Amino acid sequence: MKQTTLLFAFLMSTLFSFAQTKDVVDIAIGSKDHATLVAAVKAADLVSTLKGDGPFTIFAPTNAAFDKLPDGTVARLLKPESKQALTGVLTYHVVAGNIDAAAVIKAIKDGKGKAVLTTLNGGTITASLKADKVILTNSKGLESVVLVTDLKGSNGVIHVIDAVLLP
Repeated sequence: MKQTTLLFAFLMSTLFSFAQTKDVVDIAIGSKDHATLVAAVKAADLVSTLKGDGPFTIFAPTNAAFDKLPDGTVARLLKPESKQALTGVLTYHVVAGNIDAAAVIKAIKDGKGKAVLTTLNGGTITASLKADKVILTNSKGLESVVLVTDLKGSNGVIHVIDAVLLP
């Protein structure tokens, strides 16, 4: 029994260590719900950047979020001639730093209901709480709900969102 407990503890610590060696790109690649996001990151040549030291906080839209965009938007953005626009969209979903869910909630409370986050493309998104859910709002008023939080990687954290926030 004692050997089984020790073996279990060893396996769990090994799995935890392995999970922490994945960076934010590897986490997204491992998610079937983020195939469109991964394709976009590759098309924008952002893989090596997002595999860098970071830390990065990524608000990652799901495939369903990309599907909500007007017909043809994703196909247009994935074209080589749209690389600059695609990069702008993707970097609008990334904030410098390792901001976990607790830090987002604290910032919202400290900001009396709102926290303004500056994205890597220089724009801002506003985080707020609505019915105990974190809502991200872009400069045009489009809202996205944070669905899953704190997918921690070696160089940052991912929070899954339900809409693509256009800058």
